[in-house]
Amino acid sequence: MLTTTGGFSGFSVNDLPTAITFYRDTLGVKVLDTGMGIQLDVTGGAPVFVYDKPNHVPAEFTVLNFEVADIDVAVDELVAAGIEIQKYPGTNQDDKGIARGKAANMGPDIAWFLDPAGNILSVLCN
Repeated sequence: MLTTTGGFSGFSVNDLPTAITFYRDTLGVKVLDTGMGIQLDVTGGAPVFVYDKPNHVPAEFTVLNFEVADIDVAVDELVAAGIEIQKYPGTNQDDKGIARGKAANMGPDIAWFLDPAGNILSVLCN
């Protein structure tokens, strides 16, 4: 069995200074420069390591989910900050781009958006 002392997730970006500005200034996440990348301190979650990779290719799946108390407020805040909510076929998203999973007993309410490196992020409300 693997004995651990903790855990964290990580993903790459193609421009670390742009990522710092996006995560710190646009999203308001606490960002710590580790010297090898940045650490995102997301309230209530494990730290997330973001590192610069010259040949970065964004994943085709969500790499980071932000839990929120009110998804409508969160989506409005993202849009007001100039962030485009992504639309995906088959997700039954409403006009705001929110997939209303709770009402249909199909998971959380969720909306997706991209960081400047093309990584898929989400806000969700259980």
